[in-house]
Amino acid sequence: MKAKSMFRMTAILLLFFSFQNSFAQVIKVDTLREIIIRSTSLVSPRVNSAFSKDFKDAIGPRWYKMDQNYLVKFVTKDQKNHALYNKKGNLIYHISYLFNSFGLPKNIRGLINGKYPNCKILTAIHVDQDARSIWVVNLKADNELILARVEEEQVEEIDRVNDISK
Repeated sequence: MKAKSMFRMTAILLLFFSFQNSFAQVIKVDTLREIIIRSTSLVSPRVNSAFSKDFKDAIGPRWYKMDQNYLVKFVTKDQKNHALYNKKGNLIYHISYLFNSFGLPKNIRGLINGKYPNCKILTAIHVDQDARSIWVVNLKADNELILARVEEEQVEEIDRVNDISK
């Protein structure tokens, strides 16, 4: 009698543990192999030399590889800058972001103030590519925000919207 009850108890425990394990999740851990970076520089010496020559006052350059080109983000004075170089060290384009009107060249500021005399210059973006120099300027009038573009001493209004922040 004792052997039968012991057999039943063992069978019930065995059945219980087998059901418990069948519903449990199996956790599998995959680990990636270790990556070792052997180079100290992402850019070639030719590109780095061209950048150093073009932007002597650059602070904190950060380099990124974009296809076959190299993008560098850096700061100069009170401007954020992005410049794209090809692998031969030729500058493809340069974009600078101005957050006040003091960094704007006098001739560009004069053209903007001539067309929009009662406006305040908020920000400006300068795109320099090949032989083109384009300024995109954000202006604020009384209750309007104006987006203007300046190229070859021509001021063109791109957009005008009502300022609802008041």
